[in-house]
Amino acid sequence: MTPTIALVGRPNVGKSTLFNRLTKSRDAIVADFPGLTRDRHYGHGRMGDRPFLVVDTGGFEPLVKEGILLEMARQAEEAIFEADVVIFVVDGRGGLTPQDKEIALKLRRLERPAFVAVNKTEGMNGGMVAAEFHELGLGEPHPISATHGEGVRHLLDLALADFPEPDEAEDRPDRLKVAIAGRPNVGKSTLINALTGEERVIAFDLPGTTRDAIYVDFEKNGKPYSLIDTAGLRKKGKVFESIEKFSVIKTLQSIENAHVVILMLDARQDISDQDAHVADFVLQSGRALVIAINKWDGLDHYAKTQVRAAAERKLKFLDFATTHFISAKENIGVDKLFQSVDRAYAAATAKLATPKLTRVLADAVARQAPPRHGAFRPKMRYAHQGGMNPPIIVIHGNALDHVPESYRRYLENIFREVFKLQGTPLRIQFNTSENPYADKAEDARKTSMLNRRSARGVKR
Repeated sequence: MTPTIALVGRPNVGKSTLFNRLTKSRDAIVADFPGLTRDRHYGHGRMGDRPFLVVDTGGFEPLVKEGILLEMARQAEEAIFEADVVIFVVDGRGGLTPQDKEIALKLRRLERPAFVAVNKTEGMNGGMVAAEFHELGLGEPHPISATHGEGVRHLLDLALADFPEPDEAEDRPDRLKVAIAGRPNVGKSTLINALTGEERVIAFDLPGTTRDAIYVDFEKNGKPYSLIDTAGLRKKGKVFESIEKFSVIKTLQSIENAHVVILMLDARQDISDQDAHVADFVLQSGRALVIAINKWDGLDHYAKTQVRAAAERKLKFLDFATTHFISAKENIGVDKLFQSVDRAYAAATAKLATPKLTRVLADAVARQAPPRHGAFRPKMRYAHQGGMNPPIIVIHGNALDHVPESYRRYLENIFREVFKLQGTPLRIQFNTSENPYADKAEDARKTSMLNRRSARGVKR
């Protein structure tokens, strides 16, 4: 399973900057004032061949007992409880504070592996700055600079040292791994029981029945599959007194470990931000996807029309995925669901021939050329496949840095239609060729200028 690292600390210590450094992105907004990050933010990280998940949390103020800061603290506590390892970020320039001590106390009580990252130590004696943070009782403090990357790789090595290296054999699809993801009580366990024809997992009308990811092996039409029933809610723990919220991290780990994801929605509930968040993570992960809208039985014509319209509007960014309207309880539409799973995985692992890709590209450009950028129009020469699962199409040419996003989507739709890539995300990568005559042209320009100046000097 992909390990998860939670970044916690009081406001404005550099958690989001470290998140961007670990994920090699700018997904987390960074500014020099506290309280900018409020909800948890999830991202992919990779160190060599080792993938991991990173969770950026809002500023942790454990001493505050009301308002938005209390909600932010609860989010941070939940991230700590779900994570495999915690990086506790403190401010090396601001020094040790009472809030830091309170956070350290909570980490020691939760017994999570934790590493203290003393941030903002660039240009300073790291050992001296970190010395006072020994008082936190969480082991050796590690001076880093999230902005400049100093000490971050060493800290990451330590944080991931106890996790096994990924097994390449796990990636071989001897069994097609299908993760069934969705909010609590949408019918994930019921669907697995319908597929296997027996009570393999507990299905009960109470949110939180499934408490961890469960793997169920079965065969359908002679093909071996491994279903992953993801956790909806965890059991009541020591962190919260009430039933806890949807365990996002367990679902994200299952998505990372799957070949195809079935995103289950409840036809009798609105599509929530949580649904869209998980769907977006599937998209960013590049996983093949099938959408199953459950509890379709018993709805009248008007309700069904409203559900279809809402799904089309709110999940428009997943228009590549096939949507099925099913009833897991009544076993309606379940067989067709797995036909789409097979097609989605076949599309995700399809081999695309370079000659055909290039012909399709040429036809698309002839039909609609890319828009000009200034005096130049991007010129696309040829295309080839750069990867699978998801398919990556690499297009080579000149001035491709200025191809707009709208034209990228146009090409994506063309390739998807021609190669029948239904059910999988598709990535298009533009590679701009260097002009071999650029230097010669520049030399000629400089020579011409010198000649003109010399001519003016002779006239004088």
